[in-house]
Amino acid sequence: MSSPPDQAMLRESLKGVTEEATYGGILSFMRRRYTRDLADADVAVLGIPFDLATTARPGSRFGPRGVREASASLAWERKAVGWGFSPLETLAIVDYGDCDFDAGHPAGVPDEIYECARQILATDTALLSIGGDHFVSYPLLRAHAEKHGELSLIHFDAHSDTWAEDSQRIDHGTMFYHAAQQGLISPAHSAQIGLRTHNDSDHGFHIFDAPAVHDMKPADLAAQVKGIVGDRPCYLTFDIDCLDPSFAPGTGTPVVGGLSTHQAMQILQHLKGINLVGMDVVEVAPQYDVGAITSLAAATVALQQLCLFASARQ
Repeated sequence: MSSPPDQAMLRESLKGVTEEATYGGILSFMRRRYTRDLADADVAVLGIPFDLATTARPGSRFGPRGVREASASLAWERKAVGWGFSPLETLAIVDYGDCDFDAGHPAGVPDEIYECARQILATDTALLSIGGDHFVSYPLLRAHAEKHGELSLIHFDAHSDTWAEDSQRIDHGTMFYHAAQQGLISPAHSAQIGLRTHNDSDHGFHIFDAPAVHDMKPADLAAQVKGIVGDRPCYLTFDIDCLDPSFAPGTGTPVVGGLSTHQAMQILQHLKGINLVGMDVVEVAPQYDVGAITSLAAATVALQQLCLFASARQ
């Protein structure tokens, strides 16, 4: 029997699968309750509709809305594929809404995103963020490193995002270079997966480029990544352009030769056991999408991330 509509506003429990019709109702992430009361929450889902740092096609400001809409197709699943359970049953997850910032004053946006994340983390609630362009990971890393100390980074992407540019430049291709320089992340304990564009330096990161990923079994790749990050606090960021454009055309900077959705899901599932403290999915630009398959892929990646987080608490 289907749940009554608008569970985002009406549901009482923060846990449990919702069988609301996929085509109607208020589109919160996975039909979770919309609230900023985190007293009983394990995870807050935060939209960050920012795309002023993009260097190619804009439009990822619409990503949070697109991913929320696509997630309705997953909200009724009682067991996530590959896991045997649903994190919606085991975690108290809320949709916190979107981060508030003034796009008319872009220089102040990083601090506004950081402060929003900091306030959530201060309640001991974990954070799943949905972008937005990939620059949003930088202020998110600031907030997470402030709480957990220097982080390991697991980074799925077509691009390294480690270009050594001016530190004042707001750019979605430079932030992990600056995060490393500022001690937010440790390149020696971090892995980049799926890269297929050139950078003159790896800056000390462990790189598994797309050709290497295609030649490896997902379990073997994940085992190597787990050895790199160890038991350190780990932040997992997934740029949807890590996927091949045949699986994720709705993004600003697509690059051919990427991962399939199956490969990505397999790798994520085999990462079980990492000390995951924060996560994001970024760079979904719905206006370039076909049949909302990119938004669906991103929602599925987010669900896999929640499974990773939940598995450590079981």
